[in-house]
Amino acid sequence: MVYIREAHPEDGWVVTSNRDDNIRISDPTTIEARTEVATVCALRLQIKMPVVVDEIDDEIASAYGALPDRLYLIQRGGSIEFQGEAGPWGFKPDALESAIVAITNS
Repeated sequence: MVYIREAHPEDGWVVTSNRDDNIRISDPTTIEARTEVATVCALRLQIKMPVVVDEIDDEIASAYGALPDRLYLIQRGGSIEFQGEAGPWGFKPDALESAIVAITNS
């Protein structure tokens, strides 16, 4: 998982569900702050996969159009084998799993 810029920061687009869950995060302006927010996110959501953090310049998010959330399967050489729909409605882990199975069985 790549943690990119905060989708719903206090100094941006605040959503009701964040307020309901007492989530109040300002958009990080340093890599250290973004890493801290990513760590809290991973722990709170009980994410079981490795999490890396996009740099403050958002190079990864820009390259892959990952906002707001999107699933990708990228081969070691860099080719995109699967690109999910834009989230949150298009966030379908089962579709990614099917792509992984197809690649491992080929």
